[in-house]
Amino acid sequence: MKAVENISTAVGIRYKDGVVFQVGKLVLSKLYEEGSNKRLFNVDLHVGMTIAGLLADAHSLADIAREETSNSTSSFGYNIPLKHLADRVAIYLHVYTLCSAVRPFGCSFVLGSYGVNDGVQLYMTDPSGVSYGYRGCAFGKARQAAKTEIEKLQMKETTCHDVVKEVAKIIYIVYDEVKDKTCLLELCWVGELTKGRHEIVPKDIREEAEKYAKESLKEQDESDDDNIYFSIYSVINFYNSPM
Repeated sequence: MKAVENISTAVGIRYKDGVVFQVGKLVLSKLYEEGSNKRLFNVDLHVGMTIAGLLADAHSLADIAREETSNSTSSFGYNIPLKHLADRVAIYLHVYTLCSAVRPFGCSFVLGSYGVNDGVQLYMTDPSGVSYGYRGCAFGKARQAAKTEIEKLQMKETTCHDVVKEVAKIIYIVYDEVKDKTCLLELCWVGELTKGRHEIVPKDIREEAEKYAKESLKEQDESDDDNIYFSIYSVINFYNSPM
């Protein structure tokens, strides 16, 4: 869990007709190439996965999830339900906490999918192998601040484009709180808009969401400054007024 908390914040939100995943990655070097070391994975055509924690462990878990979906399709002829997929990968994580010859995985992950029969689903699993279904979840650095912001959203009534803007705003809020100056956003979604396919959010929509998030935070900061000035002005007038 400590390895998860030291890595970038990841967010998964389930809205009325889909799921949005987002990861904010810290830019630790000017030599960093944008688009490398992704933390968003495509498990199946209709299943997306995001991970916070050790990247090498993340790639291993993504391969395990893909193998489970492939085995289910070849054996039974239909896509594995997301709950069963989350449980099977969670069991794999739990086994690694029991054997002395191996170490536990240093990452948590979220799986999300959309289907005509199953609808919208979102599951998060921690390194111990415990898996829960969520409407919205956050993990990684500053996860508590991100969860607080997610709880303010009306996810049942929000459209996919609005959710993308809101999760971008959440990432910028939490990175401002932990004093991290630069981060790159990775966004993907699966839902009715994408016809049930897990896809990367188009660049123009991502840039629009980033612009919205920065402008919203700027307006919020200006409003906070005005409130502070008004409070100071009120206190000064109170002490200067004749008794």
